[in-house]
Amino acid sequence: MAETRPSIADKRRSFRQLHEAGCFAIPNPWDAGSARMLQGLGFKALATTSSGFAWSQGHPDNDLLREAVLAHLRDIVAATDVPVNADFESGFAADAAGVAQSVRLAVETGVAGLSIEDSTGDAARPLFSVDEACERIAAARKAIDEAGGDTLLVGRAECFLVGRPDLDETIARLQAYSRAGADCLYAPGIRTPAQITAVVAAVAPKPVNLLVGSTSELTMEDIAALGVRRVSVGGALARAAWAGFMRAAKPLAEQGRFDGFAGAASGQELNAFFADDLKQRAAG
Repeated sequence: MAETRPSIADKRRSFRQLHEAGCFAIPNPWDAGSARMLQGLGFKALATTSSGFAWSQGHPDNDLLREAVLAHLRDIVAATDVPVNADFESGFAADAAGVAQSVRLAVETGVAGLSIEDSTGDAARPLFSVDEACERIAAARKAIDEAGGDTLLVGRAECFLVGRPDLDETIARLQAYSRAGADCLYAPGIRTPAQITAVVAAVAPKPVNLLVGSTSELTMEDIAALGVRRVSVGGALARAAWAGFMRAAKPLAEQGRFDGFAGAASGQELNAFFADDLKQRAAG
C-alpha cells in the first residue's frame, strides 16, 4: 500500500516537535532540486535562503518582490515532504500592519515556520527600534494565531550582521521578541561558544537557531552541547554551488580550458538519484 504524503498540518506538527528536545540541522536549499536532494540525504526539515534564491534569479539578496518569494515558498513546500521554514526577510513591509498581511500570505503557502528580521535595509538606520521591532513580531504572531496558530515564528536580531556586534543589545532584543510572541530566537553572526551559551541561557526555555555559514571548528555534537536546538547554514550551500560553477566557468572563459570540470558531480549519479526520487514520489 502506497504511503500518503504528509499534510501541511503533519509537517507543522513534526516541526514543532523537532524544537522540543535535541538539536537538528536545517539546511537551506534554493530550488526544488536542491530541496529534494537534501530531503534524500535524510534531513528532517529545511529552510529557504533569501540570498540563495535571489542569486538563482539573477538578483542580489533582499532584492526580490514579495510575490516572487511567496511563489518560491509554494514551490519548495510542494516539492518536499519535510517541514519548511521560510526566510521571510523583514516581512516585506516597514509597518506592523504590512508585516501582518505578508505573514498571512506566507502561512497560506504551507510553510511550517517563518522568520522576521529587525533590519531595515537602510544603512543610516540599519535596525528598527526595539519597540518597532516588537510591534512587527506581535503583528506576525497575531496573524499566525488568527490563521490557526501552528506556524512557528522565529524572531531574528540582526545586530551582528549590520555592524553592531553588541551581545548585550542582541540578547535584549531577542528577549523582547520572545515576549512579543516569537517561538524561536535567532541571532545570525554569533559564533563563539561563550556568545552561543549566553544567548541560549538568556532566552531559555525557548529554542535558539544558530547560523553556521562558514567553516567552523564546532560540530553538530558541540553545538548541541551548548544548548542550541537547530542549526541553519543560510546561503552557504548556494555559495558552495556557485563556487564550483565559477571554478569551472572562469578557466573556460579566460583561458579556453576545461580542467575546471574536475571533481564535478557525476551526471549518472544525479540522474539515478532524481529518477529514484521521482519513483518514490509517484508511489506516495
